[in-house]
Amino acid sequence: MSITKESELTGMQKISEVVGSTLKRMRKYAAPGMSTKELDDYGAEILKSYGAKSAPYETYGFPGYTCISINQEIAHGIPSRDKILKEGDLINIDVSAELNGFWSDNGGSFVLGRDIHNHQPLVDASNDILHQAVRKIRGGMKIADLGHFIETAAKKSGFKVIKNLSGHGVGRNLHEAPDNILNYRVKTNKERFKKNTTVAVETFIATASTFAVEQEDGWTLVGNKGGFVAQHEHTILITDGLPVILTSSNEILS
Repeated sequence: MSITKESELTGMQKISEVVGSTLKRMRKYAAPGMSTKELDDYGAEILKSYGAKSAPYETYGFPGYTCISINQEIAHGIPSRDKILKEGDLINIDVSAELNGFWSDNGGSFVLGRDIHNHQPLVDASNDILHQAVRKIRGGMKIADLGHFIETAAKKSGFKVIKNLSGHGVGRNLHEAPDNILNYRVKTNKERFKKNTTVAVETFIATASTFAVEQEDGWTLVGNKGGFVAQHEHTILITDGLPVILTSSNEILS
């Protein structure tokens, strides 16, 4: 979305505060023995209290209000009463919503409780790479160059990237142009980030897989070669200097 007036910036700030705060509160609320449906219901109540509408539910008819993926699931995990959280699980929560015609998106992976399965290095790599990547974005920067940085940083950390999932424009819709903010460089992509636009930038850092594969439920994504994936995502406003992290209320980078 291109921000052309103060009211648009205010609208994006408000909905970004909502999704960021919702993600933060859901991460703190998650506990061993809880079902992902219970966690999703909690997130739904938070969004409702702000007057916001769940983006995946409203836009795509997703069977939940937030996406909650566990362990080998990469993304779009369906909340379920049968999925019970356990100590040491690798959990990803993705919260996106609409408020007053503006949309924002954010997500983050974390280890529940003690890191008994050694997932923390993967989580830290994803988070750190997103932080570094976001700080590099300026108006005029090639989108492909950002992808090159993310993949290079992942390799230096001993990990891979998922190549068929990407960040995207966001603002008046959940997904807008550019829809190709990938975690690797496509040399033929000459498109550049534009000043005063809002985009959702996300990392998909993997231990073994390089592609996400949809499961029979039509939603859940897992890796083509197994292993685990950590994702972190922020909605930002691009400027000539450091971008403004609109979803900073999730406190993932703090």
